[in-house]
Amino acid sequence: MSYLDLSIREIHQAYLEKKVTPLELTKEALLRAKTSGDNCFECLDEDGAIAFASSLTEVEEDNLLWGIPYACKDNISTKGIETTASSNILNGYVPVFDATVIAKLKEAKAILIGKTTLDELAMGGTGMTGHKGWTYNPFDPSHTRMIGGSSSGSAAAVAASIVPFSLGSDTGDSIRKPASYAGLVGLKPTWGRISRYGLFPFAPSLDHIGFFTRNVEDCAILLSALAGRDEKDTTSSLKPVEDYVAEMGKTPQIRIAIIKEIIDSIRNPFVLGAFNKFVEGLISKGAVVEYVHMDKRLLLSMHVTYYIISSAMATSNNANLDGIKFGPHQDGDTYEECMRKARTIGFSERIKRRFVLGSYCLLAENQTDYFLRAQRNRAKIVALVNGILKDHDFILAPAAPTVAPRFDEAVDPLSEETLIAGNHLVLGNFAGLPSITIPFALQDGLPLGVNFMGRAFDEGRLFAIASKGESLTGLRGLSAPKEGK
Repeated sequence: MSYLDLSIREIHQAYLEKKVTPLELTKEALLRAKTSGDNCFECLDEDGAIAFASSLTEVEEDNLLWGIPYACKDNISTKGIETTASSNILNGYVPVFDATVIAKLKEAKAILIGKTTLDELAMGGTGMTGHKGWTYNPFDPSHTRMIGGSSSGSAAAVAASIVPFSLGSDTGDSIRKPASYAGLVGLKPTWGRISRYGLFPFAPSLDHIGFFTRNVEDCAILLSALAGRDEKDTTSSLKPVEDYVAEMGKTPQIRIAIIKEIIDSIRNPFVLGAFNKFVEGLISKGAVVEYVHMDKRLLLSMHVTYYIISSAMATSNNANLDGIKFGPHQDGDTYEECMRKARTIGFSERIKRRFVLGSYCLLAENQTDYFLRAQRNRAKIVALVNGILKDHDFILAPAAPTVAPRFDEAVDPLSEETLIAGNHLVLGNFAGLPSITIPFALQDGLPLGVNFMGRAFDEGRLFAIASKGESLTGLRGLSAPKEGK
């Protein structure tokens, strides 16, 4: 087993004992990235990573992130490294500044090896719409199953043990559902807990920066390093940052709510059986679990509410992608003609459809019927979620109703399973609440994830219950089988 397959703490201990160096580990991570067949990287910063790793010679004993290689979703700004958000409209764009999360990781002396693939402009949930093709699930060597999106490459890079952790973004479920399909721990913290400065905006009231790891403690280590107020992001929280690793070790009395309508919408008997077994394990550890109800009509409306709000915000936020300030320039007699040509060539049909829908919903004559109505519906949903969390510490549900789907698998987009069990993670984005997915079972060698959602800024206890859940599953440190094994 390579040191890359270990946890952050275990790698740090190996550094302290001089069993391996950051340069050796970085070279191995780059080799794994270059030989991976999962199409999970947009680009590698080989020269930069090797140069930075070569400069790290004296281990910082109290800095667990020192010398740890990592990857970053390609919609997060990285100074001097091309950042395209997997869209042709941004081909050739090289930022002149680092996102705050990148600056913090540089200060901690973590080593960025490259930028990962995503659904174009982070709009999608399949990992199939980036401009460099499909991203594959490392748990399926036949390359017939998706890993989900939009943070597809970041999930694949950690699942394949190329890096111990990676950064992603989550607007609807874009970290937590790929984490389920890839057997990872995926965290979306409270909105405002991590600065979004340098994240390409999709729908800012829903956008979160988070990360993938292979165990809960690594998530706690990362949030401790990346959380906090940032004057460059006025929406970032002023709340003090906790020692999340210490909080993780506590064993508070826990009350868990399970929304019955979500469970009832799941059709896979294996998922239901594994979930019930997991719940029984939590009860045996002292958790109090109660089934609660939520208006089914509101649950069925989650997806359309999300789609209208996010498309409207995306239309506005991406108006600057005009082929003049960003992306390949197209000739024309007027600014409008240049822009029309650039956006026609630069965006995929899927993105164009979203922009058309968003523009339609924002027209003065349509705002009340569509955008404002969706916002009011969002407020109703948030009120119900917060009402459940008044009497319970967490809401628990399978993160997805099935294992990773096949690329050619037919899915009924209007079924209750799709609309409710397949979309409930957006509740955390609507309300800005912390939410974490951990692996809890394997079906025919493919992972299944379970999700905990807690109260705002209660990440400490979220890590505590996730750690307790992790101890029940025996899947801590899960990664895809290596080729030939």
